Amino acid sequence: MPELPEVETVRRGLEPAMVGRAITRAEIRRPDLRWKFPDRMADRLTGKTVHRLRRRSKYILADLSSGETLIIHLGMSGRMLISGTALGEFHHNQPAPGKHDHVVLDMEGGERVTFNDARRFGAMDLTPTDQAELHWLLSELGPEPFGNAFNEDYLVARFSGKNAPVKSALLDQRIVAGLGNIYVCEVLHRAGISPRRKAGQIAAARVRSLVPIIREVLADAIDAGGSSLRDHRQTSGELGYFQHSFRVYDREGQGCQTDGCDGVITRIVQSGRSSFYCRQCQR
Repeated sequence: MPELPEVETVRRGLEPAMVGRAITRAEIRRPDLRWKFPDRMADRLTGKTVHRLRRRSKYILADLSSGETLIIHLGMSGRMLISGTALGEFHHNQPAPGKHDHVVLDMEGGERVTFNDARRFGAMDLTPTDQAELHWLLSELGPEPFGNAFNEDYLVARFSGKNAPVKSALLDQRIVAGLGNIYVCEVLHRAGISPRRKAGQIAAARVRSLVPIIREVLADAIDAGGSSLRDHRQTSGELGYFQHSFRVYDREGQGCQTDGCDGVITRIVQSGRSSFYCRQCQR
C-alpha cells in the first residue's frame, strides 16, 4: 500500500492539472471500489472547481467549489494518471479508458485525470469540507509527521508505558499518520533501534531522536518520488526511485550499510508483516 511519500508525490503531480480548474466531465465507470461510491458522484463532481488539493495521512483530499471534499485513497494498486497534458498549443490525444480505469475526470484546460485500480482496494468518498476531519476515515488519525503537533515531547508521552514493539507503535496511525512498513523499517535502522524493542522501554532521548529521523526519511523519499516496488507510479506514469536507497527493507541477507558495522540484514515477521533490521547495530 502506498505510504505518505508515495501519496504526497501523487498529490504534487496532480496539482498543476487540477487546482484552480473545473472538472468539466466526471465519468464513474463502476458502482464501487472497496466501498460503494457516494450517490450521484458524477453529478456532484461535474462543473466543480478544485480549490485546493491536500494530503491527510495516506489520503488525498480535493476541496471543491461546492463545499464538498473528494477523499481519495489509492489502496493497494490505485494510480492517479494524467493524460492530455498541454504541450505548447498542442495536446496529446486522450486514450480510451482501459479495463481498470474506474473514475475519469476531464479537467478544464484539456487534461484528463484517471483513477486506475486493478485490485479495486482503493476508495473515493465525498464529504462536507468543513467536516472533513470528522469523516470516519480521518477522524482517528494522529498528527502529521511534518506538523508541529508531532514533536519530541508528544512521542515520548505516547510511548510511555506502551508494551507494544516500537515497530507496531510507529505503524499505529493514531500515534503518527502516514507511516507504513517500508519507512518504519528504514527509520528504525537509521535510529539504531531494534523493531523488537518495547516502545515503553526505550529511553526518552532515543525516542526523541526518532522525530527528526522520521522527517528525514520521509523527505528523502518524497524527493525521490516515493518507492516503486509493485504498483506505485507517479502521475506521469514514471516510477519512484527511493527503493534504490533502502538500507534494510527487502535486503535480507545483505550487508548492513551502517559505517563500521559488519552485520547482515535479517527478516522477521511481526504482526503478519516483514521487519528488516540489523541485529548487530540495532538494539
